[in-house]
Amino acid sequence: MQTSKLPSILSFVGFTLLPLFSTSLLSYYLLKHESSLASFGNIEWLILTLILTLGATVALCPPTFLAIVFGYFMSFKAIPYLLIINFGAIFLIYVFYKILDFKWIEAYFEKNEKVKNLLKNIRKDELKIIFFAKLSPILPFALTNLTFAISGAKLKNILIGGFGGMLPRTLLAVYTGSQAKEIQTLIQNPNEGLFSKILVLLLVIVSVWGITHYFRKAVKM
Repeated sequence: MQTSKLPSILSFVGFTLLPLFSTSLLSYYLLKHESSLASFGNIEWLILTLILTLGATVALCPPTFLAIVFGYFMSFKAIPYLLIINFGAIFLIYVFYKILDFKWIEAYFEKNEKVKNLLKNIRKDELKIIFFAKLSPILPFALTNLTFAISGAKLKNILIGGFGGMLPRTLLAVYTGSQAKEIQTLIQNPNEGLFSKILVLLLVIVSVWGITHYFRKAVKM
């Protein structure tokens, strides 16, 4: 296996296959232990939140999926817990990148002109690009966090842009979860309602427009 292909393979496994596998396990656990989770108090939810923050950091627990589940059990009272998960995971990925040795990834990016230019262009208008990237419900949470850390974006802009972008999709996910009558139906089809489908589509469209617009603007600079 060529060393140059290693980061691409790890990215595919770590940010695509791993979340799918872990989400399946979480779904199975939810179906088996719904009654236990429904009896949780604030302390239990806080402990679970801290554990899931670590899971979201390493791409094991997609925050949008967690927002739907938390919304099912707590409705909009789940917002503070979800903010901890989102901000905590963003911060931890940034810190891990700064502390741990990621030179092999940086070396790969240096050899790939397209990726190198992408990271360079992010820094030219990072706050807005981060906002629109985080607005999309389909872009992998952990992968975008790592990309922004590698690009050299400021932590302040990652947090502010991340908050602004994640808030609408988190509120939508919580609302979707709060409207579900059965956890099994929610897991199998989280965006069953027409209203939810329309809003998800709008978020994707706005996200794609914003990212494309500011990347083109950055290229012209």
